[in-house]
Amino acid sequence: MTANNGIYIAGRWQDGVTSIENRNPSDLSDVIGSFGQAGAGQLDEALNAARTAQPVWWQAGVQKRHDVLMAIGTELMARAEEIGRLLSREEGKPLAEGKGEVYRAGQFFTYFAAEVLRLHGDLAESVRPGIEIDVRREPVGVVAIISPWNFPVATPAWKIAPALAFGNAVVWKPANITPGSAIALTEIIARQDIPAGLFNLVIGAGRDVGQRLIESPLVDAISFTGSVPVGRSIAAAAVTNMTKVQMEMGSKNPMIVMDDADLDLAVVHSASAAFGGTGQKCTAASRLIVHEKIHDAFVDRLVQAAKALQVGHALEEGTQIGPVVSEAQLTQNLEYIEAGKSEGAELLCGGNRLERTTEGYFMAPAVFANTRNDMRINREEMFAPVTSVIKAGSYEQALSIANDSAFGLTAGIMTSSLARASHFRANMRAGCVMVNLPTAGTDYHVPFGGRGASSFGPREQGRYAAEFYTSVKTAYVYAGEVS
Repeated sequence: MTANNGIYIAGRWQDGVTSIENRNPSDLSDVIGSFGQAGAGQLDEALNAARTAQPVWWQAGVQKRHDVLMAIGTELMARAEEIGRLLSREEGKPLAEGKGEVYRAGQFFTYFAAEVLRLHGDLAESVRPGIEIDVRREPVGVVAIISPWNFPVATPAWKIAPALAFGNAVVWKPANITPGSAIALTEIIARQDIPAGLFNLVIGAGRDVGQRLIESPLVDAISFTGSVPVGRSIAAAAVTNMTKVQMEMGSKNPMIVMDDADLDLAVVHSASAAFGGTGQKCTAASRLIVHEKIHDAFVDRLVQAAKALQVGHALEEGTQIGPVVSEAQLTQNLEYIEAGKSEGAELLCGGNRLERTTEGYFMAPAVFANTRNDMRINREEMFAPVTSVIKAGSYEQALSIANDSAFGLTAGIMTSSLARASHFRANMRAGCVMVNLPTAGTDYHVPFGGRGASSFGPREQGRYAAEFYTSVKTAYVYAGEVS
C-alpha cells in the first residue's frame, strides 16, 4: 500500500475534502485504503499551478524531458511486480496481467522519452524571395487527462507520457474505483526533477471534479477514455471554450471466423479476446461471426473453452479470469444476461455469479448462440465476460454484419485465405484490424483508435500522438537582400 492517500497539487500532497473507501473485488473483506476526494478549490489550484509550470518545463529543453521520462519508465518496469500486485488487488485482473500492464506503462514512458529527441521541424522554400519558412510543433499547453479503471496504469501512461514529452502540463483525474494505482504512478512522477505544478493528481467524482475540469477555460486539451455518453458530454462542454479533444469510447468488436480457418486457433483467440481481463476491455471480442459450415463445431469448442477457464481471486496462482470490478458492474452484467435471454438468444454456458472461498464479484464466462445482430447484446457495449455467436452464410454476409455497428474500434478475422484477409483489411470499418489474431492486444509504438462512436479526435500512441499534444506553428522570416 502506498503512503499517500490524498491529492497531489503544485508539488505537494494534500488531503481531500472527503474520502472514499476502496475494497478488493476478489475479497470484499480486504480494505485497500481510504482515499481523498478533491474539492473545487483544489482543482482550481491544480489548474493554475499547471499553467505556471508549463512554460518552465518547455524551456527546460529536450534533454531534460528525455531524462525525466526515461527515469519514470525505468522505475515502472523495475517495480512491475510490486505495483502490478496492487493493481490486481484493487482492479481484479489476474496478477500476471497486472504486472504486464505496469511493465507496458513503463514502455510508454521510455518510448516517448526517445520521441522527445525525434521531434524535428520542417523547412520550406517561400514563393517570395528573401523569406525563410520553418514549421515546428509546440506544446498545446495544459492537458486534462481523464482515465478509466480497467487499465488504471497503462491508459494514463499512454496519455501522460506524450503530454510531458511534448512540453505540456498535466491535470489528471483517474477513475474513483482504482485510486491506489493512480497514487502509485503519481509517486514515481512526483519524485522527478520537474517544476512544481507540472503534474497534478485530482481524485474525485466525475459529476463534481470531472465536470469542472472539462468546463475550465484554463484547460487547452482534454484526453478522455471512457463511455460514449460521458464522451458526448465532454465534447459538448469543450466546444464552449474551443478546447482540443481526444476521446476513446465504446466498442462492439467483431471476430469473423471463416470456414477455412484453423478451428483450434480460432477458438483460442476468440476465447482470449472475449474473456481476457474479465471482458473488461474496449478491445474485447463480444461478437463472434461464424461461417455456417463450421458454426456448430466452433460453438461446441468455445463453450468447452469457456467452461474450462479458472475464475478466482486475482492474486491466486492458476486464476485465468478475475472478478468483475464492482457490484454495480456485476449487476449490469447480469442484467445483460437476462436481456439476451428475453430477446431469444440461447445461453449455452455461464452468465451467473460464482461463489469462491472469498466473497467477491465473480462471474462465469458466458456464451450466447443463435443471436441476431439487432439484439441489445450485439449492439451495446457490455464490458463483461460475455460473447455472442452470430451465424453467417458467407464471407460477404459476415463482413456486412461486422460493419453493422455504431462502433469501429478493433475487428478480427480468422481465415487461411490471403484474398479474404486482404479484402477484410481494406473494407472493415475499424481503427485496428487483426488477421488470425485476437481483437485484443496492441503495440505501444503505433497508433491506436477507432471510428464511429468508438473514437473522436486524433489517434493515441506512437508518432501520431504528436497530432493531439502539440500545436503546429509556421514561422516566416524575411532575411533581407544580400548587399
